[in-house]
Amino acid sequence: MSFRATVVDIREERRVSGRQRWQILLDHTDFSAGDTGVLEAVARSGARLAVEVLGVVEEDEELWHQVEKPLMAGTSVTGSVERKTSS
Repeated sequence: MSFRATVVDIREERRVSGRQRWQILLDHTDFSAGDTGVLEAVARSGARLAVEVLGVVEEDEELWHQVEKPLMAGTSVTGSVERKTSS
């Protein structure tokens, strides 16, 4: 399952031992809390960027996508969701 969206906001979630983790807010998402997947964007140079979504958290009725690579607000992305299945 994939969808198109735009990055609305980004914030640092945490910094541990020099490594940062970010949260990205999209204007639209098909992710649900607990899902993982990938956000893909195209840089101005034409290079394709793939950013792994490590998880999704809900806060104040917004879904924030947890990533280790930040994307600037205004960036267009294609999201691919990997749904967690119960066993």
